[in-house]
Amino acid sequence: MSGHSKFANIKHKKEKNDAAKGKIFTIIGRELAVAVKEGGPDPANNSKLRDVIAKAKSNNMPNDTIDRGIKKAAGDASAVNYEYVSYEGYGPSGIAIIVDALTDNKNRTAANVRSAFTKGKGNIGTPGCVSYMFDKKGQIVIDKEECEADPDDLMMMALDAGAEDFTEEEDSYEIITDPDAFSEVRQKLEEEGISMVSAEVTMIPQNWVELTEEDAVKNLQRTLDLLEEDDDVQAVYHNWEEPDTF
Repeated sequence: MSGHSKFANIKHKKEKNDAAKGKIFTIIGRELAVAVKEGGPDPANNSKLRDVIAKAKSNNMPNDTIDRGIKKAAGDASAVNYEYVSYEGYGPSGIAIIVDALTDNKNRTAANVRSAFTKGKGNIGTPGCVSYMFDKKGQIVIDKEECEADPDDLMMMALDAGAEDFTEEEDSYEIITDPDAFSEVRQKLEEEGISMVSAEVTMIPQNWVELTEEDAVKNLQRTLDLLEEDDDVQAVYHNWEEPDTF
């Protein structure tokens, strides 16, 4: 692990999302629908659904909204079928970008993603062109201020549950897991009453890249903003070393 803390960025994104809950709720609603379709509506027998519910709660989605989403997905045979699609490409100065989407119209999504790259002076690449620069991992971030557990006890709890790595940052703890062990580790922490700022399977860059030219930063930010505004886009991963402005 690089020891690179994304805690400030996570907090920043949460603040932005608080002003646009409709977007994050749309994202999670689609994930709930897919999880129910793939594994059924009972979280006790569907680990993927449990993970999405945990994500929903960490984003302050009301319980009745979660329940409605699960019931709708379970009871509506004619519900929209969403497909996972992923795009890879390059931003300014070769910044690596991966875009994950859930869509009911691949042509629309592909056109919108391509447009976002083009407007930011980047370009879409072929599948696999940048994903080798990332590791797919479960990542759990815990705010130190919200955690009363002793760091050593927390570390042993995570490692005993199957975590690969535990890192202590200035303001947070970061736990890394294999994707297959993520659900078990997250559930163990939840059972122990540990509050998590973020808990998800994500793509972690092996190396971070700084941008020094103002135009490159502006162009990359334009691409990222356009992607974030697209309802089909579920997640965007990149290896830009964002300046610490928080």
